[in-house]
Amino acid sequence: MDDLERYSRQILFRAIGEEGQRKLLTSRVAIVGAGALGTVIANHLVRSGVGHIRLIDRDLVELSNLQRQTLFDEEDARLNLPKAIAAQKRLNKINSTITVEAVIADLNLDNAEELLSGFEVIVDGTDNFMTRFLINDVAIKTGTPWVHGAAVSSRGMFAVIKPGITPCYRCLFPHVPSGTGETCDTVGVLSPLTDIIGSYQAMETIKLLVATDTTPNLEQIDIWDVTTMQMDISKGRNPNCPACAQGQFDFLDRSSNLQVAYTTLCGRNTVQINPRNKRELDLKKLAEYLKVSGKVSGNEFLLRFYPEADISIVVFKDARVLIHGTNDIVKAKMLYAKYIGN
Repeated sequence: MDDLERYSRQILFRAIGEEGQRKLLTSRVAIVGAGALGTVIANHLVRSGVGHIRLIDRDLVELSNLQRQTLFDEEDARLNLPKAIAAQKRLNKINSTITVEAVIADLNLDNAEELLSGFEVIVDGTDNFMTRFLINDVAIKTGTPWVHGAAVSSRGMFAVIKPGITPCYRCLFPHVPSGTGETCDTVGVLSPLTDIIGSYQAMETIKLLVATDTTPNLEQIDIWDVTTMQMDISKGRNPNCPACAQGQFDFLDRSSNLQVAYTTLCGRNTVQINPRNKRELDLKKLAEYLKVSGKVSGNEFLLRFYPEADISIVVFKDARVLIHGTNDIVKAKMLYAKYIGN
């Protein structure tokens, strides 16, 4: 029992016990995103003794992250450390007996199957719909349960998705949202919210790993108004779902019209983002939405948004986007997800 002493209080909880703890120590979990949710999830799973954790993130630590991303400090931001590396360093100090694998990568259709295969559970610490649909495709294809979570402003939600048993993410959200979605960079987010949602996700992950019942609900919380809502989704499988019913993995398919094309424009230090599913944007509404995050100018054909020094984002009515000031597709995707959403 000596090797289990650090988990003694968790072992005393009967639903886990010594048998459950030994399961945790041999378990493998992939966490996508090392931001506000991901750091909370990783912190709890490492302290709980999950044996191998792969932490996947494409971003760097910034000062504005420290309000809610609990594994980072000012030194990490000063050094511009990749979030996956900074989190790994902190987690290794918390529990040196388990493996934390840091992967600095943008999860996309080229690497998702490789990065997410071979794990008992995948956990969603992301901040955008497209990555969640991608996780969903991989989870269904590999038969891996995953725990969804989202948090923005004062509102959050989470759910457990088990391929072949529960509705999948695409059953619950059949269409990629059109127009702009709220993000932490446009409407903000409260730190206690991400702590709560991430903690629930970690708890549901532990339940999956010790093979006990998980919540059958899509759980929703507003911590400002102190309200909750539980939506029973256990019977919500769509018999015509393209993903879990028909095995059609559009977010792993480069030819799908649901893909977004990212192209560097030669010699222009610009990335073009070209959604294949065209639509007409309300540029006036979009300008109002973006004004809280930076300077906006434009005309009836396009608008130009300045989120940071040396970067400008041009949005056309047909939803095509040019990001000037970088030829780094990963950075462009990050800016697109932050400010334009889906």
